[in-house]
Amino acid sequence: MIIMKTYKKALLLLSFGMTLNSCLDLDPQDQLADGNLWGSASDFEYFANNFYGWTRDFSTAVYDAPHSDTRSDLMTSNTINEYSHGNNSIPTSDGNYTSNYAHIRRCNLLLKNAASYSGAESISRYVAEAKFFRAYCYFDLVQLYGNVIWTAEPLDINSPELRTTRNDRGEIIDYIIKDLQEAAPELPETIGTEDAGKISRWGAYAFLSRVALYEGTWQKFRNNETRGKSLLAIAADAAKKVIDSKQYELFKPAALGEMAYKYLFTLENVQSNPANLTKSDNKEYIFSRRHDETIAPIGKNITHNCLKNVQYINRKFVNLYLCSDGLPIEKSDNFSQLYTRMTSEFEERDNRMKNSLLANGTKYWANKDAECRIDWKGMEGEDATHAMTCDVRTGSGYQNQKWCAERKVKDEQEGYDYPIIRYAEVLLNYAEAIFESGASDAEVDKALNISLNLVRQRVNPDMPKLSTDFVNRHGLDMQEEIRRERTVELYNEGFRIDDLKRWNEALVEMPKDILGIQWKDTEFETTWNNASSMAKNEDGCLIMESGRSWSSKNDLYPLPADQIQLNPNLGQNPGWQ
Repeated sequence: MIIMKTYKKALLLLSFGMTLNSCLDLDPQDQLADGNLWGSASDFEYFANNFYGWTRDFSTAVYDAPHSDTRSDLMTSNTINEYSHGNNSIPTSDGNYTSNYAHIRRCNLLLKNAASYSGAESISRYVAEAKFFRAYCYFDLVQLYGNVIWTAEPLDINSPELRTTRNDRGEIIDYIIKDLQEAAPELPETIGTEDAGKISRWGAYAFLSRVALYEGTWQKFRNNETRGKSLLAIAADAAKKVIDSKQYELFKPAALGEMAYKYLFTLENVQSNPANLTKSDNKEYIFSRRHDETIAPIGKNITHNCLKNVQYINRKFVNLYLCSDGLPIEKSDNFSQLYTRMTSEFEERDNRMKNSLLANGTKYWANKDAECRIDWKGMEGEDATHAMTCDVRTGSGYQNQKWCAERKVKDEQEGYDYPIIRYAEVLLNYAEAIFESGASDAEVDKALNISLNLVRQRVNPDMPKLSTDFVNRHGLDMQEEIRRERTVELYNEGFRIDDLKRWNEALVEMPKDILGIQWKDTEFETTWNNASSMAKNEDGCLIMESGRSWSSKNDLYPLPADQIQLNPNLGQNPGWQ
């Protein structure tokens, strides 16, 4: 009986993740809830379970969406993205705006009914979940639109609050922080099997570190250092709480060695890696969107959308990978600036490079018949009969493998989870928050040793640690190195464009051309004849996309026209009037 109950609960959570991504037709359910729910703690639990279908997923990370790397400077494709080009216009409507407010209404509905419920202790977890998800939705609104209307009431169409002016983003951030700080202590410290996929106390603190870091740096780099510093302190404190909880660890099983990073992202409950590790072996995901091949598959063609040449990876990103001596390519003796072979760039580099990208000649597998792994013994077993050999001479010449399944599985049926928050991000949040807050060199070094350096050495155990001394000896910039680490580690997970915006660097980085491999004076010049007619820069690198533009107005999205028509008091974001 207990087993069946657990199964049904897990099925329910997975199902919510599948069916409630962007549902705006909430009135019937809300009305039903008002009339027939709220009589027991289980009613609150049922209602709160709906919230888990609102989170980010693969569809918002590796496909075109506001936070995806598709809209950043790390990649392009065979079609021009109007957002990354800075050419988007004011939309008539925007589901990102309306969906978030629909979700907030439902959070407020639970909170309103909780206030009059007699058994407050029995529903404290569900109240905390409502506060967490209200914070989650409001943070998305702030990232996209800046100033937005705050409401703590489940408004209806006639509510006067819908006709007010927007609250300042700083006020919204304070509300978000308050919600998260109130929610965290009421959430469980650990999540049991039957509640797998739900938010924990440490998940709330981890998300708080993201929020406070984002806004702290946004303010700091827009000349509000006092406000920025106070928020960075909150970010550091929240991240440290997660670290000190000792509930999570980086995924680095010895059996996977220097390829642990690659297989972290494709763990399933069937064999999906050479060590036959499953989701239960992953202690890095703090909060994830759960999937299962049978119950709740991803529903998107992840492998085929990401593998090989679908994403045109930017040379600028590839150049961010350090050499094995911990130095950038322009400073390392391990990297020849005059390389000639097609694989030269991959030699003596950060091992995450070969975890995420395919070098020419690499043996690889996909999820199709005659392309998948069989016995997981690689080239020493049956796998060899299905192994394909990577030929990078298409697209930009840089080919992706992150997020790509190697086992046989139908298109859109991959069952690996999407990491909404993982421990590596928290460690990087902590390192950046400490540094940007103006901490002493000694404090920065101490922070790096319990955070960023652990991330770096996950698959690079012999790489020198980042430290103030290392930076000074080699003429590096600590801020640049911390940002480099974040960009490399969180690549293709939906962080880069938001990072550029908060650092106030999008204006500099986004207009730059998207480049491919260096063709001239390399092996490519004699082996990739089709590239001879492609545009190239002064260094002989392929130009995949040029003419990009960006202005400060693009740091925020315009409010949709229909919302301004409904409420003229909203106004429009700067530069979009």
